Amino acid sequence: MQSSFIGIFDSGVGGLAVHRAARELLPHQAFIYVADSGFAPYGDREPAYIAHRVAAIADALVERGAQALVIACNTATVTAVAALRAKHPIPIVGIEPAIKPAAALSRGGRVIVLATQRTTQSEAVARLCVRYGAGAQIILQACPGLADLVEAGHIDGEAVTNLLKRYLTPVAARAGDVIVLGCTHFTFLADRIRGLVGPDVVLIEPSAAVARQLARQLPADPVPAHSGPASETFYTTAATPPAIGAVMSKLLGRRVEALAAHGLGLAMR
Repeated sequence: MQSSFIGIFDSGVGGLAVHRAARELLPHQAFIYVADSGFAPYGDREPAYIAHRVAAIADALVERGAQALVIACNTATVTAVAALRAKHPIPIVGIEPAIKPAAALSRGGRVIVLATQRTTQSEAVARLCVRYGAGAQIILQACPGLADLVEAGHIDGEAVTNLLKRYLTPVAARAGDVIVLGCTHFTFLADRIRGLVGPDVVLIEPSAAVARQLARQLPADPVPAHSGPASETFYTTAATPPAIGAVMSKLLGRRVEALAAHGLGLAMR
């Protein structure tokens, strides 16, 4: 295992969108990605449950030498990032629904935020709406079950289309012109969402912005020009790592192997 690396984690495979963006921006950094698939979903869990899971994963990564952490999960960030930053003196980058840039981009003043139930109900998102939503209508649309489909590797097909139509039809009638993908899992459904809402609606997906924020927070450490890509390792708390590895491979478009997270000292489900 790398003695110095960037740890990225999510309730499952959705955070791979952030991992992909971070690795493209920082190809010489080593990465460890943890999918807490065995204890997912987070979206309908109580805050105490989410905070416990986030702390367990973060502690394991820090103990093994993480130089920075990325919470690649909106629900986990709005629930537990403050406690995590108070506990660990390393850069910790979270991800929240991109309400500020969405409100600035919206021409008609109506912004739709697609997220999990827990994210839409969080105090953190309520504060974002108050702070950046002046003069705009922020429509928070919870999407139960959508992240579960992505977690199972379903990013197309009738089940995905039907569920997207169920959530998009009511909000589309309210003439929103910007949609915020407030769950990293939804990034892998972006093309399907665009196909349903049309080309005039702007989709905001924050993975690249999170990667840039991570890069800004890392200590300056020039890499020799001859250095090649550093390592990346994927873990899951699911009882069947090969099945999660197959989903990861599908989402990333290349073959990766998911290892059992007990190698990090984390409990398996």
